[in-house]
Amino acid sequence: MKVILRKDVDRIGKCGQVISVKDGFARNFLLPKGLALVATDEGMRQIELDKKKIEHNKKIEKNKAQELADKLKVFSCTISAEAQDDVLYGSVTSADISEALKAEDIEIDKQNIILEQPLKNLGIYEIEVRLHPEVTTKIKVWVVKK
Repeated sequence: MKVILRKDVDRIGKCGQVISVKDGFARNFLLPKGLALVATDEGMRQIELDKKKIEHNKKIEKNKAQELADKLKVFSCTISAEAQDDVLYGSVTSADISEALKAEDIEIDKQNIILEQPLKNLGIYEIEVRLHPEVTTKIKVWVVKK
């Protein structure tokens, strides 16, 4: 059966691709989950509309991420931790930074905060934050003694 993929499917194909799959796979998996349409002229028109909608949503997400990046460029957060002689007893991780940002009403997932290593010393750090695949920014994190 020939189908048109509505979304990227691992090991099968990308959105908008026309592929041949076994009838059972199409009827039992791809079609019920909305991952594909039967390859007809109507299906092609529907895929084109879906592509335009997805592209529009991606632009909106990128613009929101860019606005947040502009806001974060001048932003800094302070994290207090137990320390002795400028060395922390534990470390400050991306989860700690995410929690500090949540306290300031900024929602950023800990996986989007790029740390090469956990912060183990007191000081000021510039941390990279990935807000969108095409938008990254840096924030200042102050690690101070409790």
